[in-house]
Amino acid sequence: MDVVRRGRFRRQLARPKDKPSRSSTALVALTCAAFLAVVASVFLLWHLRPTVVKALPFPEGFMWGTATASYQIEGAVKSDRAPSIWDRFTHTKGNIYKDQNGDVTVDHYNRFKQDVQLMKNLNTTHYRFSIAWPRMQTFADPSNPKPNPTGMAFYNALIDELIANDITPFVTLYHWDLPVAIEDAFGGWAGKGGVVDAFEKYSKLCFETFGDRVKNWITFNEPWCSAVLGYDLGVHAPGDKSEPGKKVYKAGHNLLLSHGRAVRLYRKEFKEKQRGVIGITLNSNWAEPKNAEDPKTVAAAQREMDFWLGWYADPIWKGDYPAVMKETLKDRLPSFTEDEKAMLKGSSDFFGVNHYSSGLIEPMGRVNKRNSPYWKDKGTYESHDRRWKKTDMGWSIVPWGFRKLLVYIHQQYQPEGGIIVTENGLATREDSVAAMQRDTLRVEYLTSYLYGMHEAIQQGADVRGYFLWSLMDNFEWAEGYRRRFGLYYVDYETLERTAKPAAKWYANVTGHNAVVVEMEVEG
Repeated sequence: MDVVRRGRFRRQLARPKDKPSRSSTALVALTCAAFLAVVASVFLLWHLRPTVVKALPFPEGFMWGTATASYQIEGAVKSDRAPSIWDRFTHTKGNIYKDQNGDVTVDHYNRFKQDVQLMKNLNTTHYRFSIAWPRMQTFADPSNPKPNPTGMAFYNALIDELIANDITPFVTLYHWDLPVAIEDAFGGWAGKGGVVDAFEKYSKLCFETFGDRVKNWITFNEPWCSAVLGYDLGVHAPGDKSEPGKKVYKAGHNLLLSHGRAVRLYRKEFKEKQRGVIGITLNSNWAEPKNAEDPKTVAAAQREMDFWLGWYADPIWKGDYPAVMKETLKDRLPSFTEDEKAMLKGSSDFFGVNHYSSGLIEPMGRVNKRNSPYWKDKGTYESHDRRWKKTDMGWSIVPWGFRKLLVYIHQQYQPEGGIIVTENGLATREDSVAAMQRDTLRVEYLTSYLYGMHEAIQQGADVRGYFLWSLMDNFEWAEGYRRRFGLYYVDYETLERTAKPAAKWYANVTGHNAVVVEMEVEG
């Protein structure tokens, strides 16, 4: 009966010739007013629920830092340095936004002392940076490269300056800038293996030169990116899409073997005397099943995690590739010998993770011809909740995904040296200092993500450090200079650094080893 009345009422409204009576008009008005009053009351009650401001402390000795990478900040590409694959890639027209390059970037090579003071102003205890392989050696004979004393002197000076300011160096050996000579001589990471020998020699030089002061080493930053972006999508150097569906896995395999060889070398020849730790940094989104009640969707989300994080984490913490990758790829996925499995298993003293976004995962369904071979192999489809905010990179802001990822890593791999968040942050697009001063999203983002990290710790995840990406705006790879991740705004004309509002906020977090959040009162 009630449904019929509502239907008739709708039909009456639809007929312009039918004029409603005064009584019915009044009734409708009263009904609408009452409804709006209820909605307004609920809205006000929801927004006026009592809240409390809390300082959530992190464990004693928690590492707080910022992170950068050599090619993105150093500049001085012709000073004491051989060419890298990124020099060649950025100078090839059409590869980078507006054909920009890292020839100068933010000139950290000549301004590192100033930049160390920026770190000190943030109250950070650690600084993660990478060494440029092309600055450490000369390559007249790529099979037998020689040390480059002037390039080595730069890193010696940087490390000494950090230590003099009570900042602990956290050093990445490889953050994507492979020497062109190694690429051309051995076929790069997708070659037959010469690159593995070359990386071991380079690693040894770094351990010998800096190991008396550097006690925290990372072999590779995001090998997933080097393989997939470099040899599948082709949007990063070397941009090699030949042998589709094969080179991407060859590259990943050689990156893992290079990691294992470097760690084995360090533990055998340097660890006892230098007393340092060595590990790897892997990048991963969080894969949330789009429908947690559907077993196929849940399986697709796990497949996403296996093809992304497990591809590198499983050999290092479990001794071999994920079963789903071996079943899917068959002979396209290189296999490890038993000795290589033994070398890799346990080859990281901590779990370094870079995290920026999350997605809703389901089975791919119909294959899109535009998908790259790796994406077709993965066989999953990612979407995003329309309510999620996005960074200027287009990455969804999902703090609970960060929490879930950290708990997942802890439960799945149980790293003895704990988890270190080696990168996390967001990109914005500010075109002036005035626009930068209005940046409120960065503090909102960081507050929510640190809260998610704190929740993960409360749930048992052994998280021991956090490095914010990045110290200052810099060259963002294929995106050029249009995406800004820094706590310090850089004027790319004058190279002047200016603190963003988030810099003061982060200094407060690091200084008190706690994040302040506003929380609803329970009950």
